[in-house]
Amino acid sequence: MLSVALVEPEIPPNTGNVARLCAATNVPLHIVGVTGFRMDDRALRRAGLDYWPEVKLTRHRDLESLYQSLPEARFVYLTTKADRLYTDWTFEPADCLVFGRETRGLPENLLRANWDNCLKIPMLNPNVRSLNLATAVGIVLFEALRQINAFQ
Repeated sequence: MLSVALVEPEIPPNTGNVARLCAATNVPLHIVGVTGFRMDDRALRRAGLDYWPEVKLTRHRDLESLYQSLPEARFVYLTTKADRLYTDWTFEPADCLVFGRETRGLPENLLRANWDNCLKIPMLNPNVRSLNLATAVGIVLFEALRQINAFQ
């Protein structure tokens, strides 16, 4: 099954909204590294509403732990720096969609090492640097779910 990974998320409501999205789609959520907040943060809980029991949440100390926990996964990295659009990618059921911090994204060395698996969401306004994390997860996750016929 598809999964979503957030690497060192910094803003509680974004993570709460992603958790709610994952609960609604039965997609496991992986939180990697140190968060910029406590996981019992009130804003995080409020954004996830009362759906937290429905979230298949796993915490990982680092990316290596994430990789080890999903040995069959193909890791797909989302970044504004990629050349390939997410709409030009053929998603597979075991893909893990990896998103970085709200302020900095994923580390440059990680992107370079995995460049063939880096995707971006196009933006028509060049004056906008990036989309909100929860919005970006929703866009890509629903395209991946559509492609693998998860709604049938």
